[in-house]
Amino acid sequence: MRLVVVSGMSGAGKTLTLRIFEDLGFLCVDNLPPALLPDLADLFPADKPRAQGVVVVIDVRSLELFNDVYESLDEVAEQGVRPQILFLDASDEALVQRFKETRRKHPLSVGEMGILESIREERKLLQHIRGRADKVINTTHLDPQKLKEEIVSFFADNGSPQMTVSVLSFGFKRGVPLDADLVFDVRFMSNPHYIIELRPFTGNDPAVRDYVFSSPVAVEYFQRLCDFLAFCLPHYVSEGKAYLTIAIGCTGGKHRSVVIANALCAFLKERGYRATADHRDIDIE
Repeated sequence: MRLVVVSGMSGAGKTLTLRIFEDLGFLCVDNLPPALLPDLADLFPADKPRAQGVVVVIDVRSLELFNDVYESLDEVAEQGVRPQILFLDASDEALVQRFKETRRKHPLSVGEMGILESIREERKLLQHIRGRADKVINTTHLDPQKLKEEIVSFFADNGSPQMTVSVLSFGFKRGVPLDADLVFDVRFMSNPHYIIELRPFTGNDPAVRDYVFSSPVAVEYFQRLCDFLAFCLPHYVSEGKAYLTIAIGCTGGKHRSVVIANALCAFLKERGYRATADHRDIDIE
């Protein structure tokens, strides 16, 4: 049986995620008390698969019952079912704004406790399950269609253990991506922003790419980065990690990081990995 456990921050999009899984043919259960997870797994033996799998949402709405989640996950694994954990996250600012828009009460809000304080408390309670997640999706800047694409690309397959690698370029001045597993800083490279004729272009343009790789330092760095990842990634795979996000950052996220992210994605595809390149800040002025 394929079992997906969805958890994450309140307001990060778990309800929408559940609808997406339903559309993919999964049987979905919302707000399951963690102690019932092993019993649910018993209902769907591996030799009698039903639907695409089972998706359960477990989060802090179960209050003190949430403390049973880690014991229940281990018990399910002992039954021969390895749950895939999807964790949904978003920035504190985005979560506060969403609660204000919906006018809903945070599940941890007690008495005079404000929204931001409740969010910070929830983040503490969820930090361990976030660390165990197979996939973390940061929904701060995701629209529903993009969220669906992320979920479909990761879960709408046969459950193969092949690892998917997402290479994400970004600008440090807008913050490090929350869902990054590995972060690399390329701000030491010569900046095309200061070349007048290159400034309007992006790292997707050949002229910018050629400029960045005209530097021996950039060439050597990229080779060392490839060697490092060629060593590390097989070990991530052997440990069962199904999804890895590699973030490449420069100052604005428009030139150098885009060039390196594209080149790294091409390298990983040549090595046989399912790799995609996305550019978070490329269109932001």
